[in-house]
Amino acid sequence: MTSNFSRRCALFILTALSSSWAFGQTAPGTWPTQTVRLVVGFPAGSSPDLTARALAEPLAKALGQNVIVDNKVGAGGNIAADFVAKSTDGHTLGLMINGNMTIARILNPKVPYDPLTDLTPISLIGKAPLVLSVPADAPGQNPAEWLSYAQKAGDKLSYASPGVGTVGHLGMELLKTKAGLSAVHVPYPGNPQIITAMIGGQVQLALLPPAMAAAQVRGGKLKIMGTTSTGRSTVAPDVPSLSEIGVRDYQLEIWNAVAAPASMPASVASQLANKVSEIVRSPDMRERLFQQGWEVVGSSPEGLRNRIQADTQALGGIIRSQKIEVN
Repeated sequence: MTSNFSRRCALFILTALSSSWAFGQTAPGTWPTQTVRLVVGFPAGSSPDLTARALAEPLAKALGQNVIVDNKVGAGGNIAADFVAKSTDGHTLGLMINGNMTIARILNPKVPYDPLTDLTPISLIGKAPLVLSVPADAPGQNPAEWLSYAQKAGDKLSYASPGVGTVGHLGMELLKTKAGLSAVHVPYPGNPQIITAMIGGQVQLALLPPAMAAAQVRGGKLKIMGTTSTGRSTVAPDVPSLSEIGVRDYQLEIWNAVAAPASMPASVASQLANKVSEIVRSPDMRERLFQQGWEVVGSSPEGLRNRIQADTQALGGIIRSQKIEVN
């Protein structure tokens, strides 16, 4: 009887350890044991991709393992988020944006993962307003004149976004309500394609990350009408906010973050969050991310979780009020 009891105890202990270390079959304190994959849901050259590639090298040094960036493009980043949520190798992370970690299921109940239960928040990397961008030859001598033109143009104008349900899409739908616009939505795979389409005359406006728009402004290809911040933003201090040109009660931020599958143990998540936060807050990385248009945060998992909850409520409100859905 004693022998049987001992075997049962041993089996119970092994089962408990297997469950608690299921993330890559790795004991606490030894992760990672192989190459880490950082998945991005948008094309090469997009804002999330640039952030992931900036993070990969210093993160590899901090972890003592290679970190590779893997672009899995489509569905506004949800294909990549679902891939991360369902990963079982213990070494897959995601570089994600607001929508992938907040309102994916509110927008479309058929999305195959639940951002609130299937992902582990690691660290909020950076935040920024978007900038309302138009072609360089758009009518109007100043933002107020352009806004008047756009209001009168109605549905003759088209706006682009990186996909249905992305912050660029939801923000523009909110802007249409606040500013009296009627522009028609045209989705694209990512912001690089949006910029190409706007320069080529296929679309007439879009909400873009500040750094991506600024590069085109310097090249004489685009103009910026205003930022989605309540006041002047540190990442675009010379650009008026939309409220300054007459769009009242309008505020919107984008952010990016590192997330993992829900199976990641809390001890590993905390260890990883500390390393990511330390990296992005370093002077060199802070400057690099600032040049990409980000105000660095570098939060704890709890800080990111709080932001997820707040944005789920705010962005979910836009979806419901504007009756936005994905079939």
